[in-house]
Amino acid sequence: MTIFRPCIDLHDGQVKQIVGSTLFDPSNRSSVADDLVVNFVSERTAAWFAEKYKSDNLQGGHLIQLGPGNEAAALGALAAFPGGLQLGGGISLHNAARWLDRGASHVIVTSCLFDDAGRFMEQNLIELEREIGASRLVIDLSCKRTTQGWMVAKDRWQTLTDLPVNHETLERLANYCDEFLIHAADVEGLCQGVDSELIGLLGAWGGIPMTYAGGVASMDDIRLVSAVGEGKVDVTVGSSLDVFGGSGVAYRDLLDWNQSRRLS
Repeated sequence: MTIFRPCIDLHDGQVKQIVGSTLFDPSNRSSVADDLVVNFVSERTAAWFAEKYKSDNLQGGHLIQLGPGNEAAALGALAAFPGGLQLGGGISLHNAARWLDRGASHVIVTSCLFDDAGRFMEQNLIELEREIGASRLVIDLSCKRTTQGWMVAKDRWQTLTDLPVNHETLERLANYCDEFLIHAADVEGLCQGVDSELIGLLGAWGGIPMTYAGGVASMDDIRLVSAVGEGKVDVTVGSSLDVFGGSGVAYRDLLDWNQSRRLS
């Protein structure tokens, strides 16, 4: 059954909600400050949100580091909710085990599975799974729609890769991980509705746990994810959520939604 998964997005050490398509690598782009679209900057720390999720029994949330300068905030959140959050952003074979030791339940990976040109490097995934085990690994298949279907995007969703998001890919990669995380990058942060076709594709497969993110504007979208995803796709909510300055979705309603799922 579809449940709500919480998130904490970190940028420059603060909890923010950002339109994902505007987030560029500062080493490659000089006008980041002018181009970045920020929907919300919290006065509260990442640890505060982690403590809230812990008290509300929201397991399996996503703690994402959007670029450098977020390590201290991430460590604070993991200390506040050890074993309750999955950590993504800058994860590689060299630091994955260290983040797990620091309290992450899982690490979330995308970019380290591809070369600079965006070619999928399955050997990198094999080595990572061998190092930490599939049970503590989440593969992020966040993607953009193209004429060939949905293609995974890396480097803050700016670089298209050669890996399609389809049933064959899901089946192929499921043996290496515990879950998939899939942002619909085209609608991420816009609060204008979800990508129902992508959700339908995911739900029709439904092999292992999956969480969809992108475009949720109201509780109707939560219900749509549940229906179109056949109850096999969880959902996370960002910019439209009231605790992130939004007006479309109330955090309390999502807690009630999860409670109703547990009782059904």
